[in-house]
Amino acid sequence: MEILNLSLPATNRFASNYLQQSTSVMPFFHYSYNDANESLNRLSELSDRPFPRNEVAQHIEQFMKPYPSSKAVTNSLDKLKQQNSVVVIGGQQAGILTGPLYSIHKIISIIKLAEQKEKELGVPVIPVFWIAGEDHDFQEVNHVYIPVNEKIDKWTYPEKVWQKKMVSDIQLDKEVCLSWVEKVIEMFGETDYTNMLLEFAIEQLNRSTTFVDFFANIIMELFKDDGLLIVDSGNPDFRQLQKEFLVRQIEHREAITSSLLKQQQEIEKQGFPITIDSSEHAANLFYYDTKHQERILLEYNHDNDRFVGKNGAISFSKQDLVELASSNPSVLSNNVVTRPLMQEWLFPTIAFIGGPGEISYWAELKQVFEHFQIKMPPIVPRLNITFLDRSVETDLAELNLSLSAVLQSGTDDARNKFLESIVDKEIDGLFSAARDQLVKQYKEIEAKTVEVNRGLLPLLKKNEAFLLKEMTFMQTKLEEAVKLKHDVILKKFSRVDLALRPNGHPQERVWNIFAYLNQYGLTFIRDLMNLTYTFDGSHKVIKL
Repeated sequence: MEILNLSLPATNRFASNYLQQSTSVMPFFHYSYNDANESLNRLSELSDRPFPRNEVAQHIEQFMKPYPSSKAVTNSLDKLKQQNSVVVIGGQQAGILTGPLYSIHKIISIIKLAEQKEKELGVPVIPVFWIAGEDHDFQEVNHVYIPVNEKIDKWTYPEKVWQKKMVSDIQLDKEVCLSWVEKVIEMFGETDYTNMLLEFAIEQLNRSTTFVDFFANIIMELFKDDGLLIVDSGNPDFRQLQKEFLVRQIEHREAITSSLLKQQQEIEKQGFPITIDSSEHAANLFYYDTKHQERILLEYNHDNDRFVGKNGAISFSKQDLVELASSNPSVLSNNVVTRPLMQEWLFPTIAFIGGPGEISYWAELKQVFEHFQIKMPPIVPRLNITFLDRSVETDLAELNLSLSAVLQSGTDDARNKFLESIVDKEIDGLFSAARDQLVKQYKEIEAKTVEVNRGLLPLLKKNEAFLLKEMTFMQTKLEEAVKLKHDVILKKFSRVDLALRPNGHPQERVWNIFAYLNQYGLTFIRDLMNLTYTFDGSHKVIKL
């Protein structure tokens, strides 16, 4: 394996500017991500703030007991309890079979940056992955994509979830899930590693009862030797640690929302789009209806000074909500605005690992943090990674394609130019002339038909259209025959797109790590972890 660093734009304009640390976006952040002095400044800031390190460490230790562990995990828990410890943190939803590749890339980013920061700063730095188990968008986590006949096939876990359940509460039917997992792995194709991978998946599934369990078991088995710690935002015990902070959010609802909206205005003035959908009515909290197992977004009603659910079925006064946060915090959860705040109150964060979308929405939170007299952590762009197989690299060379161009926009332009170059112009000219002649002759026939029997005109038009259609059919067949002569080259274009830019999307947003584990074995993760990564905003192409 080797890494090739490329300078590519991010998937959105704001994040691209952030990668370059452009002056147009840096006023929306408290720290830059690529300045070593900023880490020292952040460390100094964190030393002046209290954190519930012991309570959080004890919770994580208890939460992680059912999952694969190691001495490295135990060491991370011990380090977290130290008063000078800090964390590198990031999070993602609990996708089935870990979801798209970027979830794995984010975990690698968290671990590798934590290693680097510990050497750089001389203090304990712990990698923490925040599983967004409180999220209720099941459609985001219930599927994987598989390459089938040079196309993308979406394979969805067959169980239906009709309520807006938190993912943490979604139970797995092990028999159904096992059958589905077996079929998915079978679709990847049989290799020397397929049986081992299937055994691995079955072992993790047998340990699991929920979607979050299945996700957590897989990633901890893969990354336990790296000292990774995990938390689940949907875990009710974790919410117990958040009581006082939930109360603070409720009491400062108006200021949080006002600060967000002011910051969004500043961003819009610079010509950037807004990513967080909000209004002056936002409460920035969800209520979990345990009876119906449904997560309901709360809004603030100024007319009657109450927090209400969008469906109108629930209503709380501020005092009701404060008492609920104190006595039963498991029924409250954060939204996109307050989750970062909660994270920063609980963890001494030396760096937050974020994707392009997260970079955009964290920028909108600067004044929210300032309201509470704290700073946002350095937002470090996660490693954007593309795996490049040798056979695909060979195809790129034979097609004379630029790797950078393909990663940004696929092969459509190059493929179209090639098709134009192989088109038989004589065929096109012959059929064009034949059509013109046919249309000319039928105009003369139409004039004669009017003289003889005007009623036959519809039939004549139908006859003409039929002949023109048959001409087009024959022309298409001849053109396909020309393409068939060049089928080997056209298939290379398809292979390159499927591997690097499937359906016009970045590889990491479509393919799943299990496809690569099936191809290269379970040691593939260790091979990735043994590489040296630089957090410089460049795109990492890993040659396999």
